[in-house]
Amino acid sequence: MTGSISDRIADAQGRAKALVRNGTGPVRAAAIRAREWWNGHRRWVQPLAWFVMIAIAFLLPLLDQWFTLPIWLQRATSGGTLSRVALFTLFALGLNVVVGFAGLLDLGYVAFWAIGAYTAGILTGAADYTKGLRAGTADLADKPVWEPWMWLILVAALAFAVIAGIVLGSPTLRLRGDYLAIVTLGFGEIVRITANNLDTVTVGPRGIASIPHPEIHAGPVDLAWGTLIDDKYYWLLLVFVVLWIVAIRMLDRSRIGRAWVAIREDEIAAGAMGVPVVRMKLAAFVIGASTAGVGGVIYAEQVNFINPPTFSILQSILILSMVVIGGMGSTWGAVLGATLVVLLPEVFREFEDYRFFVFGVTIVAVMAFRPQGLLPSRRRALELRGHTVEDHLPDVEVAEGESG
Repeated sequence: MTGSISDRIADAQGRAKALVRNGTGPVRAAAIRAREWWNGHRRWVQPLAWFVMIAIAFLLPLLDQWFTLPIWLQRATSGGTLSRVALFTLFALGLNVVVGFAGLLDLGYVAFWAIGAYTAGILTGAADYTKGLRAGTADLADKPVWEPWMWLILVAALAFAVIAGIVLGSPTLRLRGDYLAIVTLGFGEIVRITANNLDTVTVGPRGIASIPHPEIHAGPVDLAWGTLIDDKYYWLLLVFVVLWIVAIRMLDRSRIGRAWVAIREDEIAAGAMGVPVVRMKLAAFVIGASTAGVGGVIYAEQVNFINPPTFSILQSILILSMVVIGGMGSTWGAVLGATLVVLLPEVFREFEDYRFFVFGVTIVAVMAFRPQGLLPSRRRALELRGHTVEDHLPDVEVAEGESG
Protein backbone atom coordinates (compact mmCIF):
# COMPACT_ATOMS: atom_id res chain seq x y z
CA MET A 1 0.00 0.00 0.00
CA THR A 2 2.78 2.39 0.98
CA GLY A 3 4.71 1.57 -2.18
CA SER A 4 1.62 2.18 -4.29
CA ILE A 5 1.08 5.63 -2.77
CA SER A 6 4.74 6.58 -3.19
CA ASP A 7 4.67 5.39 -6.79
CA ARG A 8 1.62 7.53 -7.47
CA ILE A 9 3.27 10.57 -5.88
CA ALA A 10 6.43 10.02 -7.93
CA ASP A 11 4.35 9.59 -11.08
CA ALA A 12 2.41 12.79 -10.35
CA GLN A 13 5.66 14.68 -9.76
CA GLY A 14 7.07 13.36 -13.04
CA ARG A 15 3.96 14.46 -14.96
CA ALA A 16 4.08 17.89 -13.30
CA LYS A 17 7.74 18.34 -14.21
CA ALA A 18 7.06 17.24 -17.78
CA LEU A 19 4.14 19.67 -18.00
CA VAL A 20 6.28 22.55 -16.74
CA ARG A 21 9.12 21.55 -19.06
CA ASN A 22 6.81 21.43 -22.09
CA GLY A 23 5.12 24.68 -21.13
CA THR A 24 8.37 26.56 -20.72
CA GLY A 25 10.02 24.93 -23.74
CA PRO A 26 9.43 27.88 -26.13
CA VAL A 27 10.68 30.34 -23.53
CA ARG A 28 13.82 28.30 -22.90
CA ALA A 29 14.44 27.95 -26.64
CA ALA A 30 14.05 31.71 -27.07
CA ALA A 31 16.47 32.31 -24.19
CA ILE A 32 19.03 29.98 -25.79
CA ARG A 33 18.71 31.78 -29.13
CA ALA A 34 19.05 35.15 -27.39
CA ARG A 35 22.20 34.00 -25.59
CA GLU A 36 23.71 32.70 -28.82
CA TRP A 37 22.94 36.00 -30.55
CA TRP A 38 24.45 37.91 -27.60
CA ASN A 39 27.64 35.82 -27.68
CA GLY A 40 27.93 36.35 -31.43
CA HIS A 41 27.63 40.15 -31.14
CA ARG A 42 29.20 40.65 -27.72
CA ARG A 43 31.87 43.07 -28.95
CA TRP A 44 29.40 45.89 -29.67
CA VAL A 45 26.25 44.78 -27.81
CA GLN A 46 27.87 44.63 -24.36
CA PRO A 47 29.18 48.26 -24.36
CA LEU A 48 25.80 49.40 -25.69
CA ALA A 49 23.96 47.50 -22.93
CA TRP A 50 26.30 49.03 -20.35
CA PHE A 51 25.57 52.53 -21.68
CA VAL A 52 21.80 51.96 -21.64
CA MET A 53 21.83 50.58 -18.08
CA ILE A 54 23.95 53.47 -16.77
CA ALA A 55 21.72 56.01 -18.53
CA ILE A 56 18.56 54.45 -17.05
CA ALA A 57 20.12 54.35 -13.57
CA PHE A 58 21.20 58.00 -13.94
CA LEU A 59 17.69 59.12 -14.89
CA LEU A 60 15.78 57.28 -12.15
CA PRO A 61 15.59 60.26 -9.72
CA LEU A 62 14.07 62.40 -12.49
CA LEU A 63 11.10 60.13 -13.22
CA ASP A 64 8.93 61.89 -10.65
CA GLN A 65 9.46 65.18 -12.48
CA TRP A 66 8.44 63.77 -15.85
CA PHE A 67 5.61 61.40 -14.94
CA THR A 68 2.86 61.02 -12.38
CA LEU A 69 4.01 58.03 -10.35
CA PRO A 70 2.15 56.00 -7.72
CA ILE A 71 3.23 56.74 -4.16
CA TRP A 72 5.17 53.48 -3.75
CA LEU A 73 7.20 54.20 -6.89
CA GLN A 74 7.83 57.77 -5.75
CA ARG A 75 9.33 56.41 -2.53
CA ALA A 76 11.41 53.87 -4.44
CA THR A 77 12.88 56.49 -6.81
CA SER A 78 13.43 59.30 -4.30
CA GLY A 79 16.94 60.66 -3.88
CA GLY A 80 17.32 59.32 -0.35
CA THR A 81 16.21 55.78 -1.23
CA LEU A 82 18.32 55.57 -4.38
CA SER A 83 21.33 56.88 -2.47
CA ARG A 84 20.97 54.03 0.03
CA VAL A 85 20.60 51.56 -2.83
CA ALA A 86 23.84 52.81 -4.39
CA LEU A 87 25.65 52.89 -1.03
CA PHE A 88 24.72 49.34 -0.08
CA THR A 89 25.42 48.18 -3.64
CA LEU A 90 28.95 49.49 -3.17
CA PHE A 91 29.24 47.63 0.14
CA ALA A 92 27.79 44.43 -1.36
CA LEU A 93 30.26 44.58 -4.25
CA GLY A 94 33.16 44.85 -1.81
CA LEU A 95 31.94 42.04 0.44
CA ASN A 96 31.23 39.87 -2.61
CA VAL A 97 34.94 39.95 -3.43
CA VAL A 98 35.71 38.59 0.05
CA VAL A 99 32.86 36.10 0.46
CA GLY A 100 31.89 35.25 -3.11
CA PHE A 101 35.20 35.30 -4.97
CA ALA A 102 37.68 34.21 -2.29
CA GLY A 103 35.28 32.22 -0.08
CA LEU A 104 36.13 34.05 3.18
CA LEU A 105 33.26 34.49 5.65
CA ASP A 106 33.63 38.06 6.94
CA LEU A 107 31.17 39.11 9.66
CA GLY A 108 33.01 42.29 10.62
CA TYR A 109 32.70 44.14 7.33
CA VAL A 110 30.92 47.06 8.99
CA ALA A 111 34.21 47.94 10.74
CA PHE A 112 35.68 49.26 7.49
CA TRP A 113 32.52 51.29 6.88
CA ALA A 114 33.03 52.82 10.32
CA ILE A 115 36.71 53.53 9.63
CA GLY A 116 35.80 55.44 6.47
CA ALA A 117 33.02 57.39 8.19
CA TYR A 118 35.14 58.36 11.19
CA THR A 119 38.02 59.34 8.91
CA ALA A 120 35.68 61.87 7.29
CA GLY A 121 34.35 63.07 10.64
CA ILE A 122 37.83 63.63 12.10
CA LEU A 123 39.72 65.03 9.11
CA THR A 124 37.01 67.56 8.20
CA GLY A 125 37.27 69.05 11.71
CA ALA A 126 33.72 68.04 12.60
CA ALA A 127 34.90 65.98 15.60
CA ASP A 128 36.80 68.92 17.14
CA TYR A 129 33.89 71.25 16.44
CA THR A 130 31.41 68.84 18.06
CA LYS A 131 33.59 68.52 21.18
CA GLY A 132 34.00 72.30 21.40
CA LEU A 133 30.30 72.93 20.88
CA ARG A 134 29.37 70.58 23.71
CA ALA A 135 32.08 71.98 25.96
CA GLY A 136 30.96 75.55 25.28
CA THR A 137 34.26 76.60 23.65
CA ALA A 138 32.91 76.79 20.08
CA ASP A 139 29.94 78.43 18.42
CA LEU A 140 28.20 78.27 15.05
CA ALA A 141 30.82 80.54 13.51
CA ASP A 142 33.38 77.76 13.99
CA LYS A 143 31.30 75.20 12.10
CA PRO A 144 33.51 73.37 9.56
CA VAL A 145 32.95 74.15 5.89
CA TRP A 146 33.98 72.18 2.85
CA GLU A 147 37.42 72.86 1.41
CA PRO A 148 38.72 71.59 -1.96
CA TRP A 149 41.43 69.50 -0.28
CA MET A 150 38.75 67.50 1.54
CA TRP A 151 38.20 65.37 -1.56
CA LEU A 152 41.51 63.76 -0.61
CA ILE A 153 39.73 62.32 2.44
CA LEU A 154 38.45 59.63 0.08
CA VAL A 155 42.06 58.61 -0.56
CA ALA A 156 42.90 58.82 3.15
CA ALA A 157 39.90 56.65 4.09
CA LEU A 158 40.86 54.12 1.43
CA ALA A 159 44.41 54.02 2.82
CA PHE A 160 43.25 53.64 6.44
CA ALA A 161 40.83 50.87 5.45
CA VAL A 162 43.60 49.07 3.55
CA ILE A 163 45.92 49.32 6.55
CA ALA A 164 43.17 48.00 8.83
CA GLY A 165 42.53 45.16 6.40
CA ILE A 166 46.21 44.23 6.37
CA VAL A 167 46.47 44.45 10.16
CA LEU A 168 43.44 42.21 10.59
CA GLY A 169 44.12 39.90 7.68
CA SER A 170 47.82 39.16 8.06
CA PRO A 171 47.56 37.12 11.28
CA THR A 172 44.03 35.77 10.82
CA LEU A 173 43.61 34.73 7.18
CA ARG A 174 45.36 31.43 7.89
CA LEU A 175 42.15 30.53 9.70
CA ARG A 176 39.19 29.05 7.86
CA GLY A 177 35.43 28.85 8.05
CA ASP A 178 33.82 29.48 11.41
CA TYR A 179 37.08 30.47 13.08
CA LEU A 180 37.68 33.26 10.56
CA ALA A 181 34.06 34.40 10.93
CA ILE A 182 34.46 34.67 14.72
CA VAL A 183 37.70 36.67 14.41
CA THR A 184 36.19 39.13 11.91
CA LEU A 185 33.09 39.44 14.09
CA GLY A 186 35.33 40.34 17.02
CA PHE A 187 37.19 42.90 14.92
CA GLY A 188 33.94 44.61 13.99
CA GLU A 189 32.92 44.84 17.63
CA ILE A 190 36.39 46.10 18.63
CA VAL A 191 36.10 49.00 16.17
CA ARG A 192 32.58 49.89 17.34
CA ILE A 193 33.48 49.73 21.04
CA THR A 194 36.68 51.72 20.45
CA ALA A 195 34.68 54.43 18.69
CA ASN A 196 32.25 54.39 21.62
CA ASN A 197 34.94 54.71 24.31
CA LEU A 198 37.61 56.87 22.67
CA ASP A 199 35.94 60.17 23.55
CA THR A 200 38.99 62.32 22.89
CA VAL A 201 39.09 61.32 19.22
CA THR A 202 35.66 60.01 18.18
CA VAL A 203 33.53 62.07 20.62
CA GLY A 204 32.20 58.79 22.05
CA PRO A 205 28.58 57.62 22.08
CA ARG A 206 27.14 61.09 21.41
CA GLY A 207 28.64 61.00 17.92
CA ILE A 208 30.12 63.52 15.51
CA ALA A 209 27.83 66.18 14.07
CA SER A 210 28.12 68.91 11.42
CA ILE A 211 30.21 66.92 8.94
CA PRO A 212 30.32 69.25 5.92
CA HIS A 213 28.62 68.31 2.65
CA PRO A 214 30.95 68.05 -0.37
CA GLU A 215 31.25 70.80 -2.96
CA ILE A 216 32.93 71.32 -6.33
CA HIS A 217 33.83 74.83 -7.52
CA ALA A 218 36.02 74.68 -10.60
CA GLY A 219 35.48 77.08 -13.49
CA PRO A 220 31.94 76.71 -14.83
CA VAL A 221 31.26 73.78 -12.50
CA ASP A 222 29.51 74.91 -9.32
CA LEU A 223 28.09 71.96 -7.39
CA ALA A 224 27.14 71.74 -3.72
CA TRP A 225 25.66 68.64 -2.18
CA GLY A 226 22.87 69.40 0.27
CA THR A 227 20.48 67.44 2.45
CA LEU A 228 20.12 63.71 2.91
CA ILE A 229 17.69 63.41 -0.02
CA ASP A 230 19.81 65.35 -2.51
CA ASP A 231 19.87 63.45 -5.82
CA LYS A 232 23.52 64.35 -6.32
CA TYR A 233 24.57 61.88 -3.61
CA TYR A 234 22.99 59.11 -5.65
CA TRP A 235 24.82 60.21 -8.79
CA LEU A 236 28.14 60.46 -6.91
CA LEU A 237 27.70 56.97 -5.47
CA LEU A 238 26.59 55.67 -8.87
CA VAL A 239 29.92 56.82 -10.34
CA PHE A 240 31.79 54.81 -7.69
CA VAL A 241 29.54 51.77 -8.24
CA VAL A 242 30.27 51.79 -11.98
CA LEU A 243 34.01 52.21 -11.40
CA TRP A 244 34.01 49.37 -8.85
CA ILE A 245 32.07 47.03 -11.14
CA VAL A 246 34.56 47.62 -13.96
CA ALA A 247 37.54 47.13 -11.63
CA ILE A 248 36.13 44.00 -9.99
CA ARG A 249 35.26 42.39 -13.33
CA MET A 250 38.77 43.07 -14.59
CA LEU A 251 40.21 41.49 -11.46
CA ASP A 252 37.89 38.51 -11.73
CA ARG A 253 39.13 37.82 -15.26
CA SER A 254 42.80 38.20 -14.32
CA ARG A 255 45.24 35.77 -12.72
CA ILE A 256 44.13 37.10 -9.34
CA GLY A 257 40.54 36.11 -10.12
CA ARG A 258 41.60 32.63 -11.14
CA ALA A 259 43.59 32.33 -7.92
CA TRP A 260 40.50 33.31 -5.92
CA VAL A 261 38.45 30.62 -7.69
CA ALA A 262 41.11 28.01 -6.89
CA ILE A 263 41.27 29.03 -3.23
CA ARG A 264 37.50 29.03 -2.90
CA GLU A 265 37.17 25.56 -4.38
CA ASP A 266 40.06 23.85 -2.59
CA GLU A 267 42.55 25.88 -0.59
CA ILE A 268 44.92 22.96 0.01
CA ALA A 269 45.03 22.00 -3.67
CA ALA A 270 45.53 25.64 -4.66
CA GLY A 271 48.50 25.93 -2.31
CA ALA A 272 49.95 22.69 -3.61
CA MET A 273 49.74 24.04 -7.17
CA GLY A 274 51.76 27.13 -6.24
CA VAL A 275 49.00 29.66 -5.62
CA PRO A 276 50.13 32.15 -2.91
CA VAL A 277 47.07 31.46 -0.77
CA VAL A 278 47.61 33.93 2.07
CA ARG A 279 48.63 36.73 -0.28
CA MET A 280 45.60 36.23 -2.54
CA LYS A 281 43.23 36.02 0.42
CA LEU A 282 44.77 39.20 1.83
CA ALA A 283 44.29 40.93 -1.55
CA ALA A 284 40.57 40.06 -1.51
CA PHE A 285 40.26 41.25 2.08
CA VAL A 286 41.99 44.55 1.32
CA ILE A 287 39.90 45.23 -1.79
CA GLY A 288 36.70 44.66 0.18
CA ALA A 289 37.95 46.89 3.01
CA SER A 290 38.86 49.77 0.68
CA THR A 291 35.40 49.63 -0.90
CA ALA A 292 33.70 49.99 2.48
CA GLY A 293 36.10 52.77 3.50
CA VAL A 294 35.23 54.90 0.47
CA GLY A 295 31.52 54.28 0.97
CA GLY A 296 31.85 55.27 4.63
CA VAL A 297 33.21 58.70 3.70
CA ILE A 298 30.30 59.48 1.38
CA TYR A 299 27.84 58.16 3.95
CA ALA A 300 29.22 60.44 6.69
CA GLU A 301 29.12 63.48 4.42
CA GLN A 302 25.56 62.71 3.39
CA VAL A 303 23.97 62.06 6.77
CA ASN A 304 26.02 64.83 8.46
CA PHE A 305 26.18 62.82 11.72
CA ILE A 306 27.70 59.50 12.81
CA ASN A 307 27.78 57.58 16.09
CA PRO A 308 28.91 54.07 17.10
CA PRO A 309 25.46 52.36 17.22
CA THR A 310 25.16 52.90 13.46
CA PHE A 311 27.94 50.37 12.86
CA SER A 312 26.52 47.32 14.60
CA ILE A 313 26.89 43.69 13.58
CA LEU A 314 23.38 43.79 12.14
CA GLN A 315 24.71 45.97 9.33
CA SER A 316 27.35 43.35 8.48
CA ILE A 317 24.69 40.63 8.44
CA LEU A 318 22.44 42.81 6.27
CA ILE A 319 25.20 43.34 3.69
CA LEU A 320 26.06 39.63 3.76
CA SER A 321 22.38 38.84 3.17
CA MET A 322 22.46 41.04 0.06
CA VAL A 323 25.38 39.05 -1.32
CA VAL A 324 23.77 35.68 -0.51
CA ILE A 325 20.35 36.60 -1.90
CA GLY A 326 21.82 38.01 -5.10
CA GLY A 327 24.27 35.14 -5.61
CA MET A 328 27.72 34.75 -4.11
CA GLY A 329 30.48 35.28 -6.64
CA SER A 330 28.21 37.20 -9.01
CA THR A 331 28.83 40.91 -9.51
CA TRP A 332 25.37 41.52 -10.89
CA GLY A 333 23.92 39.32 -8.17
CA ALA A 334 25.41 41.65 -5.54
CA VAL A 335 23.81 44.62 -7.31
CA LEU A 336 20.42 42.86 -7.48
CA GLY A 337 20.58 41.70 -3.85
CA ALA A 338 21.38 45.18 -2.53
CA THR A 339 18.66 46.73 -4.67
CA LEU A 340 15.99 44.31 -3.47
CA VAL A 341 16.92 44.44 0.22
CA VAL A 342 16.87 48.26 0.25
CA LEU A 343 13.94 48.90 -2.09
CA LEU A 344 11.37 46.34 -0.98
CA PRO A 345 10.94 47.78 2.55
CA GLU A 346 10.30 51.18 0.93
CA VAL A 347 7.80 49.76 -1.52
CA PHE A 348 5.93 47.92 1.26
CA ARG A 349 6.27 50.61 3.90
CA GLU A 350 2.62 50.10 4.89
CA PHE A 351 3.64 46.70 6.31
CA GLU A 352 6.48 48.16 8.37
CA ASP A 353 5.57 46.11 11.48
CA TYR A 354 6.17 42.89 9.54
CA ARG A 355 9.25 44.02 7.63
CA PHE A 356 11.79 41.85 9.45
CA PHE A 357 9.46 38.85 9.42
CA VAL A 358 9.06 39.09 5.65
CA PHE A 359 12.82 39.62 5.29
CA GLY A 360 13.55 36.46 7.27
CA VAL A 361 10.99 34.41 5.34
CA THR A 362 12.49 35.67 2.07
CA ILE A 363 16.00 34.57 3.05
CA VAL A 364 14.75 31.13 4.11
CA ALA A 365 12.81 30.78 0.85
CA VAL A 366 15.82 31.78 -1.26
CA MET A 367 18.07 29.33 0.57
CA ALA A 368 15.52 26.54 0.20
CA PHE A 369 14.49 27.00 -3.43
CA ARG A 370 17.35 29.03 -4.91
CA PRO A 371 20.49 28.30 -2.86
CA GLN A 372 22.75 29.66 -5.58
CA GLY A 373 21.05 33.06 -5.29
CA LEU A 374 18.74 34.96 -7.60
CA LEU A 375 21.45 35.86 -10.12
CA PRO A 376 24.39 33.53 -9.51
CA SER A 377 27.61 33.21 -11.44
CA ARG A 378 27.47 30.37 -13.94
CA ARG A 379 30.06 28.32 -12.09
CA ARG A 380 28.27 28.69 -8.75
CA ALA A 381 24.97 27.62 -10.33
CA LEU A 382 26.57 24.51 -11.84
CA GLU A 383 28.18 23.58 -8.52
CA LEU A 384 24.92 23.71 -6.61
CA ARG A 385 23.07 21.77 -9.28
CA GLY A 386 25.60 18.97 -8.92
CA HIS A 387 27.06 19.37 -12.42
CA THR A 388 30.74 19.22 -13.19
CA VAL A 389 32.71 21.48 -15.44
CA GLU A 390 35.24 19.58 -17.49
CA ASP A 391 36.36 21.89 -20.25
CA HIS A 392 36.73 25.30 -18.62
CA LEU A 393 35.67 27.51 -15.75
CA PRO A 394 32.57 29.40 -16.97
CA ASP A 395 33.04 32.56 -14.91
CA VAL A 396 36.77 32.95 -15.60
CA GLU A 397 37.90 34.10 -19.01
CA VAL A 398 41.51 33.48 -19.96
CA ALA A 399 43.19 36.67 -21.07
CA GLU A 400 44.32 36.82 -24.67
CA GLY A 401 47.89 35.73 -25.20
CA GLU A 402 47.99 33.48 -22.10
CA SER A 403 48.28 29.76 -22.42
CA GLY A 404 46.96 27.14 -19.98
